Amino acid sequence: MASPVLSQRASSASVLFSSSSTSSLYAKSKNRSVRLVRVRAQTMATEKLGVIVEKNPPESRLTELSVRQWPKWGCPPSNFPWTYSSKETCYLLEGKVKVYPEGHNNEYVEIEAGDLVVFPKGMSCTWDVSVGVDKHFKFD
Repeated sequence: MASPVLSQRASSASVLFSSSSTSSLYAKSKNRSVRLVRVRAQTMATEKLGVIVEKNPPESRLTELSVRQWPKWGCPPSNFPWTYSSKETCYLLEGKVKVYPEGHNNEYVEIEAGDLVVFPKGMSCTWDVSVGVDKHFKFD
């Protein structure tokens, strides 16, 4: 079960943290017995120019979203315009892309293999694909 997301402002991008799993660690100090410490593993996602990027989410997060059951799409290195008619969530298996949202003075969001990405409905942008893309995707 996903836990609440905490948000923190960092320059022009928002930094989001989401707990994904709990693991146990054993701590031992001098002259003291071993005790159990619970630690929540966290993944970090950033929001920039309306695009949310979660770098290398754990397999448990991908399983929770059923990412591997989503359809796949790919393209070779290329440059093309795109408009999102609905929100898209995708997971890049391969590739490297600079996404240039319209109206942001040539600012871009870079995504690459291992990223879980959310594009908002209505976003118009240009994809500059430097390494061929293979991704799972889902439209909401």
